[in-house]
Amino acid sequence: MAELLLELFSEEIPARMQARASADLQKLIIDGLKAADLGFDKVESLVTPRRLTLIVDSLPEKQPDLREERRGPRADAPEKAINGFLAGNGVTLEQCEKRETPKGVFLFAIVEQKGRAASVVLKDIIEDAMNKLPWPKSMRWADHKVRWVRQLDRILCLFNGDVIPVVFGDGVVTAGNVTSGHRFLAPAVFTVNNASEYKAKLNFAKVMLDREARKRVIAEGCEKLASDAGLKLVDDPGLLDEVCGLVEWPVPVMGKIDDQFMDVPREVLETSMREHQKYFVLEENSGKLAARFITISNMVTMDHNAQIIAGNERVLRARLHDAKFFWDQDRKVTLESRLPKLETIVFHAKLGTIAERVLRMRGLAREVSSSITGCDVKLADRAAEIAKADLVSNMVFEFTELQGLMGKYYAHNDGEAPEVAQAIAEHYAPAGPSDSCPTAPVSVAVALAEKLDTLAGFFTVDEKPTGSKDPFALRRAALGVIRLVLENGLRLPLRRLFAYAVSQYPASIRRDAAVEDLLAFFADRLKVHLREQGVRHDLVSAVFALDGEDDLVRLLARVEALADFVSGESGVNLMAGYKRASNILRIEEKKDDTSYDATVDVALLSQDEERRLYEALIDVRHKALPLMRAENYAAAMAGFAELRGPVDAFFEKVTVNSDNADERANRLKLLAQIRAAMHDIADFSKIES
Repeated sequence: MAELLLELFSEEIPARMQARASADLQKLIIDGLKAADLGFDKVESLVTPRRLTLIVDSLPEKQPDLREERRGPRADAPEKAINGFLAGNGVTLEQCEKRETPKGVFLFAIVEQKGRAASVVLKDIIEDAMNKLPWPKSMRWADHKVRWVRQLDRILCLFNGDVIPVVFGDGVVTAGNVTSGHRFLAPAVFTVNNASEYKAKLNFAKVMLDREARKRVIAEGCEKLASDAGLKLVDDPGLLDEVCGLVEWPVPVMGKIDDQFMDVPREVLETSMREHQKYFVLEENSGKLAARFITISNMVTMDHNAQIIAGNERVLRARLHDAKFFWDQDRKVTLESRLPKLETIVFHAKLGTIAERVLRMRGLAREVSSSITGCDVKLADRAAEIAKADLVSNMVFEFTELQGLMGKYYAHNDGEAPEVAQAIAEHYAPAGPSDSCPTAPVSVAVALAEKLDTLAGFFTVDEKPTGSKDPFALRRAALGVIRLVLENGLRLPLRRLFAYAVSQYPASIRRDAAVEDLLAFFADRLKVHLREQGVRHDLVSAVFALDGEDDLVRLLARVEALADFVSGESGVNLMAGYKRASNILRIEEKKDDTSYDATVDVALLSQDEERRLYEALIDVRHKALPLMRAENYAAAMAGFAELRGPVDAFFEKVTVNSDNADERANRLKLLAQIRAAMHDIADFSKIES
């Protein structure tokens, strides 16, 4: 058994692409091996900023020989058919066997195929994998026509110690047995003979191949530096993943932030360090931001990284000088004074400017405030009015990810009410499923207004999500509305809110259609949201199908009660009776071209079972409707369970399609009453068995 060692050595691969590229390469190679019938014991994928490495253990040195029996045409088939079979399988008639079968005498050929040398097969597999490897972005270099994520410099490819002459492109790179170490610490090339030697030599040449090992070194090194300084490291898994892909020999070092910048808002300092410089943030034991940072060097120097630390401090100082200047300048102007500038910013070509958007948000904030307990309408209106003003501040122009947060600081500086400042900070939330949801009444009102205006606007101009495409993040906005409503227990009539939101746009735009489309869109989003929480999507559909049911809190209460009901024995049996009634009605109504949703004639109820069913339906609906109005759905559905006996007895004893036409029609009307009664709870036709 032999070993395959493959290394694709290039200029630095972007950190965000490395893990996916490593997994994709492994899959392509494994799929190729399986298709070629080359077994193996273990596959190891390794990745650094400059190399994708794959090691496959215990490969055979050749493919297995194949021996396959193939049945041909009948022995007395036309000569053309027989010759085609012989030619297609590379055999002569004498090499075939005539065999008796239940369908007659047929020709059988034994086709033998010698397995190819694994090294030859592997060359094809690897070249094919390299050509198919998907990169989010790729490039050409020099005058070559092939593309790679960055310039591909070398290929190392060994099978059982021998070079497989893999070629990329039209001879752009041909495989050999050489590689090189760390770009600065050990750049010389060297040869290797196997994977064990490859790993050992690279480690000596200051290359840590294992991604998880690099992450451990970074995490443990940062924790030690923080602990030695009496500080705490702010946990940041995303940054850890990213910096792991920036270095081949990680060396954590600590730098200092000048005290003059420590009065700048923490979010600004963190954004500068984490997003722009890839520095880890530190805190004092009190939770206050520490005047220190940790960066991950890719070097080991004689001065213990003193110059590297000084260089990073200098870069951060320059960036924070700008941030402090923006902070100081922005506070000299109020948010309200910035509002006229919003008239110059286009929100969307079809939806007007940000200033027009603000007017719509104010209207929506006032509209929803009446449904939010403890919400001050004036404060909600004020927050909506100035929520977007920080978009024209210097700080947000430089640090766009801080919009909203900077508005909060500027609102505090302007003397606005604390509720207004908080609402400005939270009006984009929740930005995703893992983001926290606002709970303060004014914040909830403005956050709803922001998302409802976005949804209404794009639906009125027919810019709805299609398939996987959602360029305006409307699914995220809908999920945000759903979470704001459900997590805060808001009693909001969605249809009325959608109609109001859409009405704020020009009358020429498709208003009615937009409202209906939004309701359908929300039904789908709600199914997704509840399915992730283990709620059956068909139950959501069944309740959402009820006319006028657009209160999400009430809808969810119905769904929860319905889930309990249909999972019980009485509910299951009653569902069976409902479906039987519905199926009969569907067939007969189609055949008669009429609807049997009409009043039952009591005088025509000739059997005890149909009279008892009729009386039970009246009694259950009479008791259930007040319970439904009181939103005591569990009790109402428990009452409906009492229909199980009368329904079962009816179908057991009563012939629906009576020879008497009037009696038949009356019994079908009784079945329609079963259907109508069940639809008081939900549209049971949408519930899956």
